[in-house]
Amino acid sequence: MTRPERPGDRRARRSRKGEELMVPRAEFDSYYGRPVIKAPSWSARDIAGYFFLGGLAGAGSVLAAGAQLTGRTTLARGMKVSSLAAVSLSTAALVHDLGRPARFGNMLRVIKPTSPMSVGSWLLSGYGPAAGIAAVCAVGGRLPRAGAAATAAAAVLGPAVATYTAVLAADTAVPAWHGAHRELPYLFAASATAAASGMALVLAPPRETAPVRCAAVLAAAADAAASRAAKRRLGMVAETYREGRAGRLLHGAELLLGAGAVTAALAGRRSRAAAVAAGLALLAGSACTRFGIFAAGIASAEDPAYTVVPQRATKEPSGGPGPDPATARPDGREPPQSTD
Repeated sequence: MTRPERPGDRRARRSRKGEELMVPRAEFDSYYGRPVIKAPSWSARDIAGYFFLGGLAGAGSVLAAGAQLTGRTTLARGMKVSSLAAVSLSTAALVHDLGRPARFGNMLRVIKPTSPMSVGSWLLSGYGPAAGIAAVCAVGGRLPRAGAAATAAAAVLGPAVATYTAVLAADTAVPAWHGAHRELPYLFAASATAAASGMALVLAPPRETAPVRCAAVLAAAADAAASRAAKRRLGMVAETYREGRAGRLLHGAELLLGAGAVTAALAGRRSRAAAVAAGLALLAGSACTRFGIFAAGIASAEDPAYTVVPQRATKEPSGGPGPDPATARPDGREPPQSTD
């Protein structure tokens, strides 16, 4: 009598005619349903706020430099001051999340090009003083050459300050962030541009904001395109972008950015009140984007299916059937079909 075949004797029994699996695929489960990876311990208010304010500051410095070159003095001065305020609050939020101010200084002891956190710390250390000098010179009306040099330095560093947080998030093991590592920097750049455009519409008179209104429309369109591209790449992990708190925030971001861009384009030139309303909508939409992406990342880290199922899909043998997400999820739900 032959002993019954044990599950570990063979990984799968295949037919002679092809590669069809003869053993049912094991359903996904984790140890007592616990997460496979540890969710970041970052505070949503501090780190998502840090993401938003850093983007506002960096993109704002670029707009300030452009305004100064084209003679839009009120817009240039307002954006320099707002960028200084935003980077100051952004740094304060980061330090608050770290727990002790000395920890920020410790990150400057070495520079490690392969570490987004190390590079980001040095970016903030270089950008902050440049933004500060530019703002002080603009408000005081003194040292114009020093102010122009600081404005140019802040504009050069601004795009990196606005987008490096996307690289920082994508460098983690969080599925909703790492899986969208190609699209996330573009999404953060678009969101930052929308925020800076909104701030400009609030602070400057309509006669100086024609380029800003164009930037707002382009930023809203780019934000929507990058968000849809990220969801297509993420597959089932894109559920975290559509459901729960993240879904509500990101849906609200789409509505606010769209409404702000349309209002800025149609009525922002004629009405100061409409321009301010459009600016506030753009600022709120950008904030919702950053907080929504943060919430999606935490949700994807807490559900073990979002970690294991995509990894299993990449390891499937060539020609074999792919994993069934409906049976792979602990709750057995069908993942929503993407229409993006």
